[in-house]
Amino acid sequence: MGIHVISMCAILAIIPLFWLPVLPDVHLVWLLIAAGIALSVQQRKWLRFSGLALLFMCWGILAAQESVWPMNYLTQAPQQAEVVITATDGAKMHQGKIVSLNGERVWAAMGVALYGNYLPQNVCVGQRWAMTLRLRAVHGELNDGGYDSQKNAFARHQTLSGRFTHAALVDEGCSLRAQYLTSLQNTLSAYQWGPVILGLGMGERLSVSREIKNLMRETGTMHLMAISGLHIALAASVIWFLTRGIQFFLPGRWIIWQIPLLAGLIFAAFYAWLTGMQPPALRTVIALVVLAALKMSGRQWSPWQVWLTCVAAILIFDPLAVLSQSLALSAFAVAALIFWYQWLPLPHWQRGRRLRPLATLVYLQVGMLLLLLPLQVLIFHGFSLSSLVANLFAVPLVTFISVPLILLGMFLHLFPVAALESIVWLATDKSLAGLFWLLMRLPNGWQDVDERWQYLTLLPWLLVIGWRFRAFSAAPAVCLAGSVVLAFPLWHRVKTDSWSLHMLDVGQGLAMVIERHGKAILYDTGLAWPGGDSAQQLIIPWLRWHHLRPEGVILSHEHLDHTGGLASLKAAWPAMWIRSPLSWSGHLPCFRGQRWQWQGLTFSVHWPPENTSAKGNNRSCVVKIDDGEQSVLLTGDIEAQAELAMLSHRWRQLASTLIQVPHHGSNTSSSTPLLQRVEGQVSLASMARYNAWRFPSIKVVRRYRTEGYLWLDTPHSGQISVTFSHHSRQIRRLREHYLPRWYHQWFGAPVDNG
Repeated sequence: MGIHVISMCAILAIIPLFWLPVLPDVHLVWLLIAAGIALSVQQRKWLRFSGLALLFMCWGILAAQESVWPMNYLTQAPQQAEVVITATDGAKMHQGKIVSLNGERVWAAMGVALYGNYLPQNVCVGQRWAMTLRLRAVHGELNDGGYDSQKNAFARHQTLSGRFTHAALVDEGCSLRAQYLTSLQNTLSAYQWGPVILGLGMGERLSVSREIKNLMRETGTMHLMAISGLHIALAASVIWFLTRGIQFFLPGRWIIWQIPLLAGLIFAAFYAWLTGMQPPALRTVIALVVLAALKMSGRQWSPWQVWLTCVAAILIFDPLAVLSQSLALSAFAVAALIFWYQWLPLPHWQRGRRLRPLATLVYLQVGMLLLLLPLQVLIFHGFSLSSLVANLFAVPLVTFISVPLILLGMFLHLFPVAALESIVWLATDKSLAGLFWLLMRLPNGWQDVDERWQYLTLLPWLLVIGWRFRAFSAAPAVCLAGSVVLAFPLWHRVKTDSWSLHMLDVGQGLAMVIERHGKAILYDTGLAWPGGDSAQQLIIPWLRWHHLRPEGVILSHEHLDHTGGLASLKAAWPAMWIRSPLSWSGHLPCFRGQRWQWQGLTFSVHWPPENTSAKGNNRSCVVKIDDGEQSVLLTGDIEAQAELAMLSHRWRQLASTLIQVPHHGSNTSSSTPLLQRVEGQVSLASMARYNAWRFPSIKVVRRYRTEGYLWLDTPHSGQISVTFSHHSRQIRRLREHYLPRWYHQWFGAPVDNG
C-alpha cells in the first residue's frame, strides 16, 4: 500500500473519535489490537487495510483514554505534583503542565489551569513549582449549536483545573521565551498597535482589545491573527531564500539542494517554539516536516496525496486534534483550494495579462468564501460578506509587509541596535494602522445563518461538480428535482399545536426560552461578568441559530445571574417588551393575579403580590404557562417563606406538569408543601457544576424524587428541551440523548457539585 493509502486509512480510523459515544474498555482495545495485527499481515489488500484501520483506531482510543484518566483519578483527593508554568497573568491565573506526581515522572500531557491564588513570589513561564493541588475535571456549558468548551479542552490537552493549597519554588529560572517575550512587550508598549504586533508575531492575543477582535471577525480577517501556516511558512521561506542565495556564491561541489529545505524547516520549528508551540503552530511544523520528507523522496506527489499525508501525520501525532476546530478549518481550507483550482481553474483568457496577479487574488478569495461556507456556518453560525474585499488588501499587506517587518523586528530585538529596531517597529505600527483604518471603513458584512440553511452551504460545491460533469445538460430532470428539494426551507409549513420549553445551560444562572410557532419569550437572561454576559456568549447565538426572534422577556427578579444578559438582548432586539416585578422604567408589571395570552398559551402570575415588601429572591415573579392540558411553573429564586405565602392564596391553581426548581436547588427553597401542591412530574434545575454554594442540595434532590418527580439539571444534561404536544411530551437532554459523546461525559466525582 502506498503512503497515501495508509494516510487515508489513518484518517478514516481516527475521525470516528469525533462521534464515538463512549470509549471502549481497555480489554476490548487489546482484542482489537490483536485483530488488527492479524489482519494487517494478510495478503488481501482489503484485509490489510482493515487491520491497519483497527490499529490506528486503537491508537486514537488509547490517546483519548490517556486524556480521561487524570480527570477520573486525580480529582478524588489532593495531589502532590510538580508543575511547569506555561502561561500566567502574573496574578491569580496560571496555566501549567504536570510533570511529576507523588515523586514519579509523568510522560502523558497533563495540562492544568490554576486560579484563585497568588504564588508566594513572582512567577514567570518556565518555572517549576512543587504544589499540593486540589483538581477538578473539565466541565463546560453545552447548548445545541453553541461553543463546546469541553471538546475544546480535550483538543488542547487542558482537561484539569483547580487550586493549590501549598506551593514551593523548585526552579526559579524563566524560560528563554518568557524572557524574550517580556523584553519584547516592554519595547512594544510604546506603540499603538503593539498588542496586535505581539499577536501576529508571538501568538499573544490576550491583550488585543475586544473591539479589534470583533472588527476582524466581522471582516473575515481573524485568521490573520493565528500563528499558523501563513506566518511559519513565510518565516521558513525567508530562510530558504537566504540559504539558497548563499549557495550561489559557493563552489558547485559544496551545494546540496536539501540544505535550504532543512534550514527552513529548522527555523520553522524554532519559530513555532518561540511562539509558545501553540497547537496550530505545532501542526504547521508537522505538515512542513511531512512536506520536506516527501520532497526529498525524489518522487512526484499530487496535491491530494500531500494533503492526505499531512493530515494523517497530524492525527497520528495527536489523535485528539480531530476535536480541534482550528485543524478542521485549516485542513478544510487547503482541501477547498485544491478542489477549486483543479475543478474550476482560472480562465485561460487571464493568462499573460498584467492584471493576472489581481485576478488570481480575487479568484482565490472567491473560492475561499464560497467553499468554506459549510464549515464556517457550522462553527460560527454565519459568514462575512466583507471578507472578500477585506482580504484583497489585508492578506497582501499582512503577508508581504507587516509580518516580514515583525520578523525583522523580532530578529533585531536580539541585538543592541535600538535605532534600527525602532525604525522597523514604527514601520510595522504604521502598516497596521493603515490596515485597520481600511477595515474600519468597510461596512459590517457579517451575515447570520440559522440551522435551516445549513445544508444550502454545500451548494457551491454541488454547482462546481455539476458544472464539471455537465449535469445541467446531461440530467436536467435530476437537477430540477434537486433544486426543488433545496428550496425546502421556503416551503410553507403547517403549524402544529406543539410548543417547547428550553432550559439553556448558562452555568450559575437561569435562562429559559418558551417557543411556539417560530416565536419565543424568555424567562430570565442568565448572568453577567466583567467584559461579557450569557446573552452575548450563549443566548443570542442560540436564538439566531434556531431562527427565533424573542418578542418579550420575563424577569423573575433583579439578581445579576437572572438579569445579566438583558442589556445585550435589548440591544439586539429593541422592540422586545420586558415584564418584571421590579417597577423599573419601561417594564410591564408582573404581579399576582395578572393573566395574558401568547400564541394560544395562557400566562398567569401567582407571586408576588403588588404591595409586597419582599426583596430579592422572595420577590421572584412566579409564572404558570398553560396550554389547557399541560402546564409549566416557572419559579425564579423564590424561597420557602414566599412559597408558603403563595400556597396560602388559591394553591389549587399551582398544579403543573413541570416545575422549574426554585433558587437552583438551594436548601432554602423547594419546601415539601410546594412540591406536593404542584403535583408535578418533571423538575428542571439550572446551576453550574462547580458553584460556590454547592447547589443543588442533596436533600432537595432527594425530596423531589421522593415526591415522584423526574429530576433533571443542566450540569448533568446540558441544555434541556421539553416539547409538549397533545397528550404527550418529549424530553431531550443534550449531553445524554442528542449529543452523546465520550468527551461530553461527567468526569471526576459522580456527585461533585462544589
